[in-house]
Amino acid sequence: MTRMISTTALLIGIAAPALADKAGVLETYSNIAQATYEDSLLKARDLKGAVDALLANPGPETLGAARTAWLQARVPYQQSEAFRFGNPIVDDWEGKVNAWPLDEGLIDYVDASYGGPSDENDYAALNVVATLVFTLSGQEVDATLITPALLADTLHEADAVEANVATGYHAIEFLLWGQDLNGTAHGAGNRPWTDYAEAEACTNGNCDRRGAYLSAATDLLISDLQYMTAQWAADGAARDALMADPDAGIVAMLTGMGSLSYGEQAGERMKLGVMLNDPEEEHDCFSDNTHNSHFYDGMGIRNVYFGEYVRADGSTVSGESLSSLVAEVAPEVDAELRANLNQTMVELGQIKAAAEAGFSYDQMLERGNKAGEELILSAVDALVTQTRSIERAVTALGLDQIGFEGSDSLDNPNAVFQ
Repeated sequence: MTRMISTTALLIGIAAPALADKAGVLETYSNIAQATYEDSLLKARDLKGAVDALLANPGPETLGAARTAWLQARVPYQQSEAFRFGNPIVDDWEGKVNAWPLDEGLIDYVDASYGGPSDENDYAALNVVATLVFTLSGQEVDATLITPALLADTLHEADAVEANVATGYHAIEFLLWGQDLNGTAHGAGNRPWTDYAEAEACTNGNCDRRGAYLSAATDLLISDLQYMTAQWAADGAARDALMADPDAGIVAMLTGMGSLSYGEQAGERMKLGVMLNDPEEEHDCFSDNTHNSHFYDGMGIRNVYFGEYVRADGSTVSGESLSSLVAEVAPEVDAELRANLNQTMVELGQIKAAAEAGFSYDQMLERGNKAGEELILSAVDALVTQTRSIERAVTALGLDQIGFEGSDSLDNPNAVFQ
């Protein structure tokens, strides 16, 4: 489906103060980006090992281990989303690894209730796993071999339809969990391990091709993360672009923070789901991991401002921070923003704790579920409040213009239902 995104422009014209440590702040930011993507890469390699074990010896234990590896891989990656919106190299790449929502019928079998091709997407139920040859945009495609190139170059966003997501975390998630058919009741997808079994034990057909797709998608995720990790290395293009103009680099940092905080997370990922009462609006909808995705998105924003990231191995990357930069010129703004970022983590933590105690995000989205609505909207309010503090930080730093992504769910709610 196509997302309706508006842009909220902040036009600010104040002479920029001369701050000597901008380069140090940008270096910390780049170091955190490099470490976050490297952790994502390492966890993706762990996921690949678990997938290989599943395909070599299908069973409930190996499927469970692969699911656990996927969940662990999401922790560092979600924290990396704070590097979106302000860095073109990241923005141009991100759709390969984290695009959602997806028409999962493109990839594999789906329940009859899913439907078939639609006016918006002719390939919504293509089922590549079960289809050796098909016609795409008027061209015959030989899919006898399911390879990373087939997924990335032919299937992903096929026919320029954004819902044709063939690669990345969510394609892998669907292949591990299957559809979540529980609606707003408790429960995630429940794909049987026998979907990867051999010969007569195979369920739902094409187990070998399903395994080939899962393996190719995981290989592709690794190569994509290798690419982005390299962009933030000492001589990487993303780091060089950021450091070339310190003022533009600080703008990139704040743009990522504000856009993820406001339009993307508070709006498209959280309030929209409450407005529509639709579990399909969950970010990690097959695995019921949305509470963690929201939590670590919030953590990523906080990491950028505080200039500190705790790596997967427990070590810390830290240095000169955006917080220290703001505190030099407006200590009261810095104190407010730090407090609001911390409060957001409290609110997101309450969603996470509730979900881990058995009150899943699906249930929170149910129409009339006041407790769930209160949990989600309290976090939305906190994200909006922290965005206003980010705007004040922009003013304090005297930056000329920043565009934060918006969302109809926040800016024009009536449009959501039109």
